Amino acid sequence: MSSAGKRVVVTGLGAVSGLGVGAVTQFQKAIECVSGISVFNTPTAIPVDLQCAALIKQDLDYGLDSSSLGMFDKTAHLSWFVAHEALKQSGIENLSESELDASGIFWGTGFGGSNTLDSAYQDIYLNNKGRARPFTIIGVMANGSAALLALQTGFTGPSLTYSTACASSSHAIGEAFRSIKYGFCERAIAGGAESLFNAGPIKAWEALRTLATPDMEDISSSCKPFSKNRSGFILGEGAAALVLESLESAQKRGAKILGEIVGYGTSTDARHITKPDSVGQAKAIKAALLEARVNSDQIAYINAHGTATQVGDIAETNSIKSAFGLNAAKGVAISSTKAIHGHTLGAAGALELVITLQALENNIAPGTAFLQIADPDCDLNYLPLKSIEKPMSFAMSNSFAFGGSNASIVVAKLD
Repeated sequence: MSSAGKRVVVTGLGAVSGLGVGAVTQFQKAIECVSGISVFNTPTAIPVDLQCAALIKQDLDYGLDSSSLGMFDKTAHLSWFVAHEALKQSGIENLSESELDASGIFWGTGFGGSNTLDSAYQDIYLNNKGRARPFTIIGVMANGSAALLALQTGFTGPSLTYSTACASSSHAIGEAFRSIKYGFCERAIAGGAESLFNAGPIKAWEALRTLATPDMEDISSSCKPFSKNRSGFILGEGAAALVLESLESAQKRGAKILGEIVGYGTSTDARHITKPDSVGQAKAIKAALLEARVNSDQIAYINAHGTATQVGDIAETNSIKSAFGLNAAKGVAISSTKAIHGHTLGAAGALELVITLQALENNIAPGTAFLQIADPDCDLNYLPLKSIEKPMSFAMSNSFAFGGSNASIVVAKLD
């Protein structure tokens, strides 16, 4: 290992969201600007006002035994579903004991086992049961997903769970990258998952007043990042996983390399619990560029955090200008895919990096769906309504969370 550390590459991707099943599906829908947002009609324990969401619509075969299905929350089930896809693509199998010891799990989630907690409250307060199910704690605990992945894979290296709101899975991926780069493990499953469509979280998000006003002419177009008429984000359900490993490990196996992680920056605003700060965001972006050893004008595409809130989209516009410099900021292609898959919260960073890596590989920058009315305060190249073909060597994905937690990741084609 050089003084700069090991090079870290991606050899597997997995994803599921309101756009459909599989990593490739996410990218195809993204470049077609096809929305997975639809009317919300899922029954909840008490009435909610939520009118639309980006829910997973397919009945998934998780490949789990009945014990795991009953013990773990849906968030954990989704985690294994996407991790399995990523591992299958990577070709990692039949690891020795020492190799398993060098294999880590780095996972993100905002709400953990929300569905299990809701079921427990229903049992106790609505159904007057004397106790919750015996395995309620297993389902609720935030590290349940990481635990299930460990049980399924036998990975015995570091197993860490990150819960930094909307930046959770970006931090998980970034910390996995650092762990491999500096020799703490050789390979890792990294990503995140979120499934919180039950009464408590929905009522809480409604009270915060950051959700979009439904577009009654076309419910699927309710999330409009960077558009003058944006009104907030749409909640989404999903999960995404990446298999990361050292370049040496991947080359030794003859694995197909999907991209290289070359930079990771993280910062904290320390200004306000919910209001984003462009200064803090710019620090994360600059740190990622510095570690990647690239100039801002070398970044061809940014998958923006782009939540479609009034203050958030302006803050991100300003942070990109600050970190890149005005000329480079004007030249880079930028989009928010949250317009079509909604805000998957703890899974968002991983899902968007899965799309970003495929954009890099295919030299296609996804457009920003439903950006029909330009906002003079969001005056960068946000690719309104359509994707573009563009040569790419480097791309970036940003995640900026409540609590002022920021993360930026730079990926590159392997040279």
